Amino acid sequence: MSLINPIAALLTSAFGAFVFLAPRFTLGALDLATTKSTMGLSEMRASVGGLFVIFGTYALLFPSREAFYFLGIVYAGAGVGRVLSLILDNPPAAKVAVFGGIELGLAALLIYLNRAA
Repeated sequence: MSLINPIAALLTSAFGAFVFLAPRFTLGALDLATTKSTMGLSEMRASVGGLFVIFGTYALLFPSREAFYFLGIVYAGAGVGRVLSLILDNPPAAKVAVFGGIELGLAALLIYLNRAA
């Protein structure tokens, strides 16, 4: 199995842990802000932080082609979401290109390396 698999899973978990622990920083980096409540912080911890920690950690603890393939599918979903956002929302193209490039690149690598033989 490729060394890319555990590295991608470790980076996924680390990124998720960072968002989980520092949602305010992440909100700022993504040009997001809380409004009248702190629900935005809760959403960052849950939908970005917690999910990435769990997906990456699962792949590390139970390494298999299927686990790493599914991690690639998760990144593909994020990348497709960014492409759709470019079409519909007119976000800052440079940020979307960087984040989307990472997501789609990891998706392509993980899906290719772990496809059924």
